[in-house]
Amino acid sequence: MSTESPENVLFVVMDTVRKDRLTPYGYDRPTTPNLDAFADEATVFEHAVAPAPWTLPVHASLFTGMYPSQHGADQENPYLEGATTLAQTLSNAGYDTACYSSNAWITPYTHLTDGFDEQDNFFEVMPGDFLSGPLARAWKTMNDNEALRAIADKLVSLGNTAHEYFAGGEGADSKTPAVIDRTQAFIADSDRSFAFINLMDAHLPYHPPEEFAAEFAPGVDSTTVCQNSKEYNAGARDIDESEWADIRNLYDAEIAHIDAQLGRLFDWLKAEGQWDDTMVVVCADHGELHGEHDLYGHEFCLYDPLVNVPLLVKHPALDADRRDDQVELVDLYHTVLDALDVDGGTPAAGGDAAVALDRTRSLLSDAYREFEGVPDADRDPGQRGDGAYAFVEYSRPVVELKQLEEKAASAGISIPEESRFYSRMRAARRTDAKYVRIDRIDDEAYRLDADPDETDNVAGAGDPEIEAVSETLADFESAVGGAWTDALDDDVSDDTVEEMDEDAQERLRQLGYLE
Repeated sequence: MSTESPENVLFVVMDTVRKDRLTPYGYDRPTTPNLDAFADEATVFEHAVAPAPWTLPVHASLFTGMYPSQHGADQENPYLEGATTLAQTLSNAGYDTACYSSNAWITPYTHLTDGFDEQDNFFEVMPGDFLSGPLARAWKTMNDNEALRAIADKLVSLGNTAHEYFAGGEGADSKTPAVIDRTQAFIADSDRSFAFINLMDAHLPYHPPEEFAAEFAPGVDSTTVCQNSKEYNAGARDIDESEWADIRNLYDAEIAHIDAQLGRLFDWLKAEGQWDDTMVVVCADHGELHGEHDLYGHEFCLYDPLVNVPLLVKHPALDADRRDDQVELVDLYHTVLDALDVDGGTPAAGGDAAVALDRTRSLLSDAYREFEGVPDADRDPGQRGDGAYAFVEYSRPVVELKQLEEKAASAGISIPEESRFYSRMRAARRTDAKYVRIDRIDDEAYRLDADPDETDNVAGAGDPEIEAVSETLADFESAVGGAWTDALDDDVSDDTVEEMDEDAQERLRQLGYLE
């Protein structure tokens, strides 16, 4: 790590933003002029891989330095428990910490905000004091009961449902300006700070502010295009190429709004004299599909538009340049610890797992990805091979699957049980090849160097590079407890709520889940 390391970290997650829709990555529309200018001062990573294709497990990995199967936060167990977070470690080291977001998963009841001195989720219908009070207790009770877990899962989806309702049509109301305002106020009042923000605009549904819609989606009525990915994925709604173009244009407009607000934050940091003393990380937690592979959204697959995400980092130890080597978002946990000279590894509570700084995982270290020198007993599951591999895990998405079933049923469509929709998946990726192990359908493998769009499945074709990736994936699976070979029960329907106490039932009635 450089001795010039800044005292502060600004960590920005652009939720659901594809790499190929950003100007620094060669997009031919000027969606992100501020990120383009930022790229002149930052390292731009061409191959940054997310540990999962959706928000909850990715953020849990960012905050713990663990892969999803290690920290266990997923829709089948939708909260983070028994792990010391990055915010807890930094707060204990004397840093002021804050998390501002409008994403339903990044809240006290999932425990992703544990350790932050300040946090705000900007929900109209689920304010922070409620999330940390009766609902948090009901949430824990329900998740500890197997029969009630589906109801608990739906509570998490409520936030995104509320986002869809309140962000819809003429009532569109992005929370990003408020997130930026709060971030500025927090930094202004801090001596040494770690500010984490999640900007939600590019997540479905797309109802961009008029200024950006007029530039990038002129004439498009956002209330008439398909804004429900489950309708399309279930086969209940067709989308022609003209409508796809409108959807992509709305998406571009949302990204342009994010960029404008980031530009406002960056300009403020410069005006306040904070820019040079702030490490800035900008990434996406995952991307989005707009019809590729006949899918819409970010569920049911591990294709590159979802998991090969944008990543730009400004720090004195990194050159203002582009890098073609592969990195993982899991590495950012160690990079932040390294930048702030914090060792980590001390549990915040008895029995917690706590990951210590490993400089073979830090982007700032000369030893980055030199995994071969790490003793076997000290290796984490991803420290396989020569450091050229990244690993992705995807457990069955209970909430989305339930919604998919409902859309299919309403259209008289039956979803095959042996399909990707019910499947769990794991992938190993190199810059030239990827192998995806799937528990209900045939595995997938692609030569990314020759087939970047992943159209030719070469699993089982005898390609030696593919075989090497498959073998390394098997090593990873062994390290995290074995391959997923036992198909889960197909039933994802809701169960009774008779075991819930009266307070929890009343809360569900107020939220519209019970009559």
